[in-house]
Amino acid sequence: MKTLTLRIYLTVVAVLAFFAFASGWVFQRSIEQERTRAESVISDRMAAWGELIQRSLPGADAPVADQAAALREWSQRLRLPLALDSPSGERVAASDSFLRRQAEGVARGLPVRLEDGRTLWVMRPGMLRPPGGPRGDGAGPPGAPVLPFVPAGWQRGVGLAVALVVLFVAVAVGAWPVVRRLTRRLQALQKGMETFGAGQLSHRVEVNGRDEVAAVAGSFNQAAARIEALVRSHQSLLANASHELRSPLARMKMAVSLIEDAPPAQRERLKREIDTNIAELDALVEEVLLASRLDALRDLERPERVDVLGLAAEEAARVDAALEPTQDGMPIAVTGDERLLRRALRNLLENAKRYGGDEVTVDARRESGRVLLRVCDRGPGVPAGQRERIFEPFYRLPGHAEQAGGVGLGLSLVRQIAERHGGRVRCEPREGGGSCFVLALPAAS
Repeated sequence: MKTLTLRIYLTVVAVLAFFAFASGWVFQRSIEQERTRAESVISDRMAAWGELIQRSLPGADAPVADQAAALREWSQRLRLPLALDSPSGERVAASDSFLRRQAEGVARGLPVRLEDGRTLWVMRPGMLRPPGGPRGDGAGPPGAPVLPFVPAGWQRGVGLAVALVVLFVAVAVGAWPVVRRLTRRLQALQKGMETFGAGQLSHRVEVNGRDEVAAVAGSFNQAAARIEALVRSHQSLLANASHELRSPLARMKMAVSLIEDAPPAQRERLKREIDTNIAELDALVEEVLLASRLDALRDLERPERVDVLGLAAEEAARVDAALEPTQDGMPIAVTGDERLLRRALRNLLENAKRYGGDEVTVDARRESGRVLLRVCDRGPGVPAGQRERIFEPFYRLPGHAEQAGGVGLGLSLVRQIAERHGGRVRCEPREGGGSCFVLALPAAS
């Protein structure tokens, strides 16, 4: 997990650092282009100033005082430090602002060659105020606009490098808690899985947020809940099945021990008792296996269109139950596994015959997009407090096991089959006495 944290962190830092350096490079290029354009504009302006001043200055043969006075006048007008050299290179005149800038260590400016051989020195606007220098260029009145100082290339490079280093450090420091928070949630998910795998089936991980990590945590919790339910169900099924197996096995053991010394008449009775116990064991094993398979089954293996009326007629005829006619005579069908649906209906009919007497009826109808299969009897009925519990595995009403046998898995299987088909089953009291078991399933489209 620490390796994943470091990899994500380094990836974030590298990407953002690359972005910062790329942005700095683009910014530097933009500054250089802007500087080139500004240099071109200043050069054009200086050439224009030189031409203008040349036409207005006295000639080279004019008195020095006149040349100096004219130079100072133009320096005041243009607000530029100016100086003038003779054709031989001697300084003829210079404005006060030019002399002050020279004393401050600023370069003497750019030369403009005049047609008569003299040289006019002009300080660029970018030289008017060095870093930390006083405002104003001394060439104009107070409050005159001042152009900013343009630093040298190495100074701009150092400033950009410092900015990039600061940005990189800020990104590195800010990215760490974000990456650590993400990987901490992954680490908590890993610990939760290890705890669950160690045997604590009730353990769940905390779901925070709405991102992919939260989705994985939610999926794990759903899978853990299903696994826990399956394991608990199988444990309960195994415990109850082992308990139910003891009774027929004990009876068979006793019958086998008595059969050798029993008279012929009693021997036949013991053989029938052994056959009955074997059939009970076979039915129990079959129902346990089916219940176990239904617990693990999430989707139907062979869904098909099933004619409910035809299925009800066949099963009713098998146990001699009465099939109530439909109201409109239209076919009624559902989509599902025909073998499982037949097993569910057969269990309901056999349960009604076993506990409800001979007056058993089957009714099939459509109602609000669902198919209702009703199996009704005239037995003693089911108490209101027991109508949900009778669908639990191996649960039997008091006294029923001694009177009619059974292992208590029939109605549990009916509920499992109904749920796998998207339906449900319930027990209702029947008018006039008895019970009705209603199997509700989605109707086929």
